[in-house]
Amino acid sequence: PVSPAMLRDEDTEADFQRFLRRVDEAANLLQGLNSSDSAVKQEAIAETEKRLREEGASREEEEKSRTTVNRTVINTSVRAFPSEINAGHTSGAFLAALEKDAKERAQRRKRNEQLANALKEKGNAAFREGDFALAVQRYSEGLERLRDKQELYTNRAQAYMKLHEYEKAISDCEWALKCNKNCLKAYFLMGKAHLALQQFSESRQCYEKMLQIDPRKENLFKECVSQARLEEQRVRDEERAARELRAGSAAASSILELLQRISTPGQDILCCTEGIGLLAEAVNDCTGQTLFRTNNGFSILGNEPVRGAFCAERKSPAEVELCLSLLLLWQAACAGNEENQRLLLAQPDVRAQLPELLSSGTQEIQRETLALIYLCSESESGRRLLAQQDLARCLPILMAFVKNTDEEADGAMSILFDLIVADRFQPQCQVPLSRALITELKGRWRQEKGAGTALAVAVVGSLCANAAARARLARSRDCWQACLDACSGGSSQRVLPVLGLMMNLLLEPNDTIQDFAVPISGRCLALLSHQDGRIVAGATGVLSRVLPASPSAVEEVVKGGVVKKMLKFLKGAGQLTASYAIQTLSICTKSSRRAQEELVKWDKRFRVLLELLQSEKEQVVGNAALCLSQGLLVPGAAASLLGSDVVLLLLRLVGGDARRTSVQQNSAIALGRLCRAEPRHIPQLRKLNGFTILSSAMKFVPSS
Repeated sequence: PVSPAMLRDEDTEADFQRFLRRVDEAANLLQGLNSSDSAVKQEAIAETEKRLREEGASREEEEKSRTTVNRTVINTSVRAFPSEINAGHTSGAFLAALEKDAKERAQRRKRNEQLANALKEKGNAAFREGDFALAVQRYSEGLERLRDKQELYTNRAQAYMKLHEYEKAISDCEWALKCNKNCLKAYFLMGKAHLALQQFSESRQCYEKMLQIDPRKENLFKECVSQARLEEQRVRDEERAARELRAGSAAASSILELLQRISTPGQDILCCTEGIGLLAEAVNDCTGQTLFRTNNGFSILGNEPVRGAFCAERKSPAEVELCLSLLLLWQAACAGNEENQRLLLAQPDVRAQLPELLSSGTQEIQRETLALIYLCSESESGRRLLAQQDLARCLPILMAFVKNTDEEADGAMSILFDLIVADRFQPQCQVPLSRALITELKGRWRQEKGAGTALAVAVVGSLCANAAARARLARSRDCWQACLDACSGGSSQRVLPVLGLMMNLLLEPNDTIQDFAVPISGRCLALLSHQDGRIVAGATGVLSRVLPASPSAVEEVVKGGVVKKMLKFLKGAGQLTASYAIQTLSICTKSSRRAQEELVKWDKRFRVLLELLQSEKEQVVGNAALCLSQGLLVPGAAASLLGSDVVLLLLRLVGGDARRTSVQQNSAIALGRLCRAEPRHIPQLRKLNGFTILSSAMKFVPSS
């Protein structure tokens, strides 16, 4: 265990350890007695005799200490030692007796295990019914039957946790780890128990050990560590606030006075509104937030005038003012304070009224409610709490805000983005959300509205992380049309996320893309001259994925000079752009004779491609070899390579330097076409002992 030993019964601990040692020793003796090595066998027999003598002497002493016996009566129940067995008994008989004893022990253990399991099930039933004391009793009875059953310790620890007996829970977890040092449940529960005792360091150590045992529990580990961090922060904040209050801080005292004033029975709505407004101004730092929480600040909603105004379906002007004051107070109390966010969103009235306030006919209330939700969505714990709300009900309301002012549109989109990134939307919410966003994007781009647009694209892009949602979007004509509209012009901030979105959508092959391949390719070709390198890389990437869907699109971009542009990128662009460029070039040269001819024209003696054949990235090498093989179909192209090291480069790739089969195949095709088109390369091949490789390569060359 990671924490210092906390066992409360040292005698029981020692007894348990002796029990475990005896089990191990008995197993070792039995293995020795069955050994084929006579020396090992004799040593085991001698050790067994010694232990039986010691056990007999121990039992005799125990009998003497308990009762007075007639020493003239012979005790016929005492077992003879192995050395005293008469000569008629063989070592085989001794082994048989020992094995019989072992079987009896195994049978007793089996019966005890059955009884322990039955008691465990009874304890589980009591736990499910909420009778934790009875559960502890049943698990304890099970442990009396079988003291090394890990599940009984961890189950009893869990019951102790429910009874707030955290020290006992820790002790049981330590016992469980003696039975199984890699018991995840023991470390998990022990971490929770240490956390409840505010032993934060020990709690984190337990969670870290849990992650070491099973790295797949990373998400659980992060959640547990986050909970420990928040709890430790809460304790520190409350200690600091208590010190300031004891020191007579005027700011701290004013918060308590205002809370008492608002909670005084008989206050009218105007007095409550004024008090809440002053309180919102006073709660302006972490100490103020903590004092607000620890002095039942969130119980303000229980005040009848406050609750009535907050929950009223049709609010009077005075109720609107009170509601606005309350929303501003909650914003002040929850800003950056996850514990306060938790307490606020845990209130049933708040959960029920948030959608109502968002859809309120009062613009000010809508705005401040949106601001409160946005504030909570900025933290992981806040997103987790918001996800427990009725998101399907809030979705159309949030989408409505996207049509509002710039600030409100950005706020609504930020909330949607945070929740989607946190994977808080169920599949049934994803379809209407994606449709609504696409419709909104089309309208925004037509109206040249920038507010929320980039975030809207980011939201749709996040939805694409889900394969089913991505497939639905990829089949949407509206989605592709919206992307086309976005790429027709505008800032990098607008175009860049759209290119990323199209890259994601093109992972899903479908018939819809064929109808848009030509216009999309044309737009991307135009973007290749953009000043922003990120736009150029994105447009090249989209071309590399959209062109395989349409031969017509290939012909159009070839006419537009794509081959020359790709070669330019291969000479001087970044690695990402270059990898997209060679892929685009291989697609064009594979299906377009004109592209092959332009490759030969603009890449003299294939200098660019020969350099790429030496790249460390095999995907680049494979595409370069494919482009070379296509270029060699042009008359005279092979002759231009005389005197180069192309044969050596291709032989290395075909002969096994490459790990990918596709690289070997493309290189083999290029080698075969090279020698077929220009026989003067054959002496170089012969010099490098490459005829065997060439023979194997010819099978990859399609017959003409």
